[in-house]
Amino acid sequence: MLRIILTHGLISGLVTIAGIIGTIVWNGDAPHSNVWLGYLIMLVALSAILVGIKQYRDQALGGVIGFWRAVQVGLGIAVIAGLAYVLVWEAYLALTNYTFMERYVATTLEAKRAAGVTGAAYDKLVTEMQGMVEMYRNPLLRMPMTFAEIFPVGLLVTLVSAALLRNPRFLPARSRPLQS
Repeated sequence: MLRIILTHGLISGLVTIAGIIGTIVWNGDAPHSNVWLGYLIMLVALSAILVGIKQYRDQALGGVIGFWRAVQVGLGIAVIAGLAYVLVWEAYLALTNYTFMERYVATTLEAKRAAGVTGAAYDKLVTEMQGMVEMYRNPLLRMPMTFAEIFPVGLLVTLVSAALLRNPRFLPARSRPLQS
């Protein structure tokens, strides 16, 4: 079980962060231009949870798994994926001199200004965004925030996967031909 959790968790986390960083690099000065794309990447990468639970059900348990056992496996994969996501994100931040949040804030403020936000509303936004930059500089706040980006998606995929895979007729195990 541990090997399945580690393998699928690492694959899921690395695919997610590669996709997210890829969209940031692709979009250049607009690192937050498509949040939905980021969550779609997470959802696709976290489908490794379904695959991991199915593999455990079929190989270790003979094709039958209970809901709570499936949740345990899925949560294990989601936690490993989240930790991999955080570690690679921290490495990316270090390689880019921790400029992500400053660029994010600058493009956000630029977009709000272009949308016509001015005066007290704009000043309030600037103050809020500066507070966000300060908060993001603290790794003890930044790292849990990063983990919290991916883990709820993993939890959702875990619950759906566990509910589906507890039925042995859903994606049944392939029967192996008899050896002669």
